[in-house]
Formats: sequence, C-alpha cells, structure tokens
Amino acid sequence: MKLVKRHIFVAVLAIIMFVPGITLAEFPDQPITYTIPFNPGGESDITARLQEPNLEKELGVAVNVTHKPGGGGAVAWSEFQRTAKPDGYNLIGCNIPHIIGQPLLRKDAGYKTDGFKVIMWFHFTPNALIVSKDSPFKTLDDFIAYAKKNPKAATVGGSGTYSANHLEALRLQKAAGVELTYIPHTGTGPLIPALMGGHLQALMSYSMVSVNYKDKFRTLAVASEERVPAMPDVPTFKELGYDIVGGAFRGVAAPIGTPQAIVDKLADAFTKVNKITALKQVDMGFVMTYATGDKAQELVEQMKVAYGDVLSDIKSKKK
Repeated sequence: MKLVKRHIFVAVLAIIMFVPGITLAEFPDQPITYTIPFNPGGESDITARLQEPNLEKELGVAVNVTHKPGGGGAVAWSEFQRTAKPDGYNLIGCNIPHIIGQPLLRKDAGYKTDGFKVIMWFHFTPNALIVSKDSPFKTLDDFIAYAKKNPKAATVGGSGTYSANHLEALRLQKAAGVELTYIPHTGTGPLIPALMGGHLQALMSYSMVSVNYKDKFRTLAVASEERVPAMPDVPTFKELGYDIVGGAFRGVAAPIGTPQAIVDKLADAFTKVNKITALKQVDMGFVMTYATGDKAQELVEQMKVAYGDVLSDIKSKKK
C-alpha cells in the first residue's frame, strides 16, 4: 500500500511539474539577469539603472544589470536567442528598428526579429544631428552645404550598424542628396568622447545626448514630428524641409517560450517602475510609451512598415 501511495505521489508531482501554468515556486524567487546589449553610459544603460532599484522593490529579488556590447546589439541578441532559458530569470533590452533592420540586411545577424517574447516597449528617443559647440556648422543648412561640396568628407558617428542612428543617417543622405561617411560605434557611450575629441564631425544620435550635453554640443535638428519638450529651441528636420522622423524604441524581452503568466507579471512590474521614473526620463529627452502584450507586437509590425522604404533601398543596393 505504501508503495502504491508513493507511486501516486510521484505521478501527481510529475503532472504538477509539466502542466502549463502550475509552478512549485512563486516567481520570482531568485535573482534576475537583465542584459543590456550596448556599452554603459548609453540610453539603454541609463534606463536600466533607473529601473533596477525599483524593479528590485517591486519583484522582491535582485536585478543584475549586465552589459554585452557588439554589433549594434546583435552579439547579445544572438547569444540570448541561442542560450537563454525561458524561465523569466533572463531578460534583455531590445531596440526598434535594430531588431528589424539587422536580420533583414545582414547575411547572418545571428538572431531573428520574431525570436523574442517582448515584455514591453517603454520609451522612444528621436534621432538628432549633433555637433560640438566649437563646430563651424551652426545650422543644418551649414552641414548640408559642406557635405554637398565635400562628398563623403563629413563623418557622422552613430550607435551600431543598421540601427536607428544608421538608418537615419542614410535617410538624411537620400533626402538632402549628399554622401556622408557613417562610422558605427558599439553604443552611445563611446560616441561622446569621440565627438568631444574631434574624431567625428557630427553624431546621428538620440535626444538624450542633446539634452545631457547641451553645454558641450549643439543640436542642428531632431527627427520628431514636433519639437521635443526637453529641447524646445531645436528645430525638427520637418521644419527645415526634410521629411525625416525616426529614432529608437526601447524595451525589454524574455526568451520565446517563457510562460505567459511570468511575462504578464514582468510587464506589470516594468509598467509600474517606468511610471515612477517617467518624469526623470522625460527631462532627459525620452518620450514615454507603454506597449505590452499584443500592442508590443503591433508596434514591431508598424515599424517594419515605417522603415520599409529605406530598408528596401539598402537591400537593393547590396545585391
């Protein structure tokens, strides 16, 4: 009889372990690793650092922010899709349009656009064309005039290849009829000393850089529909006659296969935490957004369409 009871117990335990939605421990009950696929000091890192202490309070466990830069995010995203366990304890920062453009335009990006379980998109930063304060370029017209007279001489740094920065630089080339030399970096962090040191003539970076370095840099134009509240004196590209609107959406993802109940709990935590830090992020030039669940995937699809023309143009030139 004891043997029979033991077999019954083992069978019930096995059912509990493998039936979806049933867990033996309340999630989370161990530290969470939150990987940022760029260098420290950039927008993704700054956001994660603001989130970290509040996530720990909300979830009740340590949240360890780590960095794995390279390939405009592709190094970390590739490893994540190959090795991360779908248990909710492995999360990664993800960016649009990076995760759209890289798999489409690289022979082997190492990861797939739809290979993430997106938890949420939490903010947007428009691109901006930025020069140093001592630059001879006082306006966008100055920069374009120089680029027209000196093809490929104007060096423009940005974070990653086939990233938001890169694609916006290509859009500017096309719209203005100029040839620029785009120089990719492993994140926003390294761009700052590169421009300060005179190694670049301009950056195609994000609004946060414009705001945080307004005493050292001059922003010629921002790629938003309307002027950014944190930088009201900076004109938009559209105001200046160029139909250029774009930037980076940032969010966080889990591996495919992560139980929906865990994804929902994480989405709730990130939503609460980002509302706590929203004012600080807005002051830094971020535009807040909250897209979870189906809306998170809808945003990916919308941005595929938005970047369709420029991506198709690049793809045809690569053939």
